Amino acid sequence: MANAGQQLGHLERGIGLWGALSANVLNMVGVGPFLTIPLALAAMGGPQAMLGWILGALLALCDGMIWAELGSRIPNSGGSYHYLLMAFGPKRLGRLMAFLFLWQSLLVGPISIASGAVGFADYASVFHPMSAGQLKLIAMVLCLFNMAVLYRSIRSIGVLSVVVTVIVLATCCWIILSGITHFHPATAFNFPPHAFHLSHTFWLGLGSATLIATYDYGGYNNVCLLGGEVRNPTKNIPRVVLLSIVLVAAMYLAMNISILGTLPWREAQHSKVIVSDFMWAVHGAWAAKAVSILILIASWGSAFAILLGYSRIPYAAAANGEFPAVFARVHPKDHFPTVSLIYMGIASMAMCFFSLADLIAGLIVIQTMLQFLGQCIAVMLLRRQSPPAPGRFRMPLYPLPALVALAGWLYIVGTSQLKHVAVGAGLIVAGAAVFLFQANRAQEWPFQQA
Repeated sequence: MANAGQQLGHLERGIGLWGALSANVLNMVGVGPFLTIPLALAAMGGPQAMLGWILGALLALCDGMIWAELGSRIPNSGGSYHYLLMAFGPKRLGRLMAFLFLWQSLLVGPISIASGAVGFADYASVFHPMSAGQLKLIAMVLCLFNMAVLYRSIRSIGVLSVVVTVIVLATCCWIILSGITHFHPATAFNFPPHAFHLSHTFWLGLGSATLIATYDYGGYNNVCLLGGEVRNPTKNIPRVVLLSIVLVAAMYLAMNISILGTLPWREAQHSKVIVSDFMWAVHGAWAAKAVSILILIASWGSAFAILLGYSRIPYAAAANGEFPAVFARVHPKDHFPTVSLIYMGIASMAMCFFSLADLIAGLIVIQTMLQFLGQCIAVMLLRRQSPPAPGRFRMPLYPLPALVALAGWLYIVGTSQLKHVAVGAGLIVAGAAVFLFQANRAQEWPFQQA
């Protein structure tokens, strides 16, 4: 790779509305909903777990409005790095906030990519029983393969995203239609006694179910990470964010109800490959294998889209002079980040050694503590500095969506397992320490002389 990217350069605005929308949908509709339905059912102990999916959709929509306004206002690759820097002050606290985002992305990016790869390996076991070591090896190979696929111009990637997205949407439609034709309301709404008793256990379970749903809805921000490569970004970024949320939320809710109306929830909560089991019950073995192949394509596409987005974050920080310059190298001909892409690909291979449940919980909690909470405040700070320019997206009912999102993220952190919150807190402390050490050496904020 020594000669692949030996120069700094600009990114090409080569991805249009449909290519960006496809990349977002691919990021959102990975292996998540095909694997996590049993996790949500177990968290709440019944089909009332649908509340988590509804709350997750509401949180995604409110948070999506934040991303839409920030992405339209500051359409640069790297997304949150620029939003936090500008909102909190590029020469003050914004430097720390932006650095913490970059700091967490070096871990969150590989975790997110690995979660898709691990899910891919789990569904591959439908065709042949494999040991835990073999499944981890498959996940690692997928990460390496995606890194090779993305080592090319953004234009060809946009076309590939559209093709895979069509396959993903067709798979979800097949699942939904199969459920509609075999739907039994008594099965879907077979709530256990005291399902809606507002106890401490209920609220903890709802928090866990919402966290899982949030993971599955996640990815609507992918277009913001690619902001510097999107054509007409001030209009296309908000369109892509909000359209992808509405489309995927409707599809997820329909798919969940379809499956729960066919498979009894007490059976479904123990399934490892629930969609495969569902299609087996409806159509037989051939359908179970066919849908598993389609899910493998979907999960591959998701891991591929996540790697595409996160590979731009270290590049953006390095291009801004806040990270080692080597990460700002772009390919001399095709204009894509090279070193940043390679780092994310290799690091995601290492994360494949963790379980899917830990990857999901760790991912959401860390992102919330070091990124999402800060952005809820950032959009309000930028509004105080100046209103969005004409032609830029303006959040409807401001500031209500930002406040709802802030409350939702705090609820998820407050109901999460202590070990995941501890990892997030430790990451904040370590990142702040590294930032302060570097700032002291360079005599920059907060150590600069008056």
